[in-house]
Amino acid sequence: MLGLLFELSKITMPVIFNEPLSFLQRLTEYMEHTYLIHKASSLSSTTERMQCVAAFAVSAVASQWERTGKPFNPLLGETYELIRDDLGFRLLSEQVSHHPPISAFYAEGLNNDFVFHGSIYPKLKFWGKSVEAEPKGTMTLELLEHNEAYTWTNPTCCVHNIIVGKLWIEQYGNVEITNHKTGEKCVLSFKPCGLFGKELHKVEGYIQDKSKKKLCALYGKWTECLYSVDPATFEAYKKNDKKNTEEKKSSKQVGNTEESDEMPLPDSESVYVIPGSVLLWKITPRPPNSAQMYNFTSFAMALNELDKEMESVIPKTDCRLRPDIRAMENGEIDLASEEKKRLEEKQRTARKNRSKSEEDWKTRWFHQGPNPHTGTQDWLYSGNYWDRNYFNLPDIY
Repeated sequence: MLGLLFELSKITMPVIFNEPLSFLQRLTEYMEHTYLIHKASSLSSTTERMQCVAAFAVSAVASQWERTGKPFNPLLGETYELIRDDLGFRLLSEQVSHHPPISAFYAEGLNNDFVFHGSIYPKLKFWGKSVEAEPKGTMTLELLEHNEAYTWTNPTCCVHNIIVGKLWIEQYGNVEITNHKTGEKCVLSFKPCGLFGKELHKVEGYIQDKSKKKLCALYGKWTECLYSVDPATFEAYKKNDKKNTEEKKSSKQVGNTEESDEMPLPDSESVYVIPGSVLLWKITPRPPNSAQMYNFTSFAMALNELDKEMESVIPKTDCRLRPDIRAMENGEIDLASEEKKRLEEKQRTARKNRSKSEEDWKTRWFHQGPNPHTGTQDWLYSGNYWDRNYFNLPDIY
């Protein structure tokens, strides 16, 4: 899941492994396809709304594709805000815990049509050549006009070839989206790539009503697109596809079956569109200079922009003001490295001083409490950020 690459909070990684964004900015990339939330709000059918929410959940992880640079670990108390009038939302995030690293965010529609919030705590496992990040934490989307709440957790993200070779990313696991008002669920399976790469990037699943009757099938690739189709049509296609695959397999003599960590080449880049399907979401192509810019999308390229007007209103904890990230963006790698070390040391010293005086860290914009829809522990927005009345903010940079 987003930006979970090497969340090695206990190890200092050289700055060359980074991309010039904080993880708080990276998770803001969930919002790139906010139009899907606005579209969901405008629909009268609950199944069609769920289709748009599912498309939003898949699109939210699409910016991960080929993003092998590690975002900077946020400092405790670091914040980030983004207002996009053109996309109809504003967002605030805060690093609410350092050990374990937890980032909380809260976004709202500028027309009061939705609220989207959550917190992410990346749980890491190392497997020799790869690192797997399981994003603990619930995503909650409320469509206010329909008085509906949807919740889900993101898929697991795995980065391969962390020691040698070309880094590549896959996402896998089940994502279950629940509509708490109707009991409808969308169960999506993000496929692991498998031995021959046939399943690489594939996503498929069903929307079902509360009695588990399948209402529609969804399929596509998280790097590309998502379609919906009638369940019976989908199952007939799957059955036929399986038969063809088995025939192909029996005619091929399988040679080396040793598991490789090299990126498999997918059978074909695009998704086969089953007749009768409806397109729910398609990725925006990346700009031509993306490969030279850490594989950023156009949305990501604008996240660290700072003008004089903005500088006069944002709090001093906003990561646009963070000197190591700014130095890296300006191509000053040695300065970025020195600043990163200085900030990490400053954070350690502040923590030691707090433990001496037995003073607890107080989060500023979020507090812990039960998620109103799932009952699980969550980080909830405390309010008042946009009043622009910032005082007693920690000196973290």
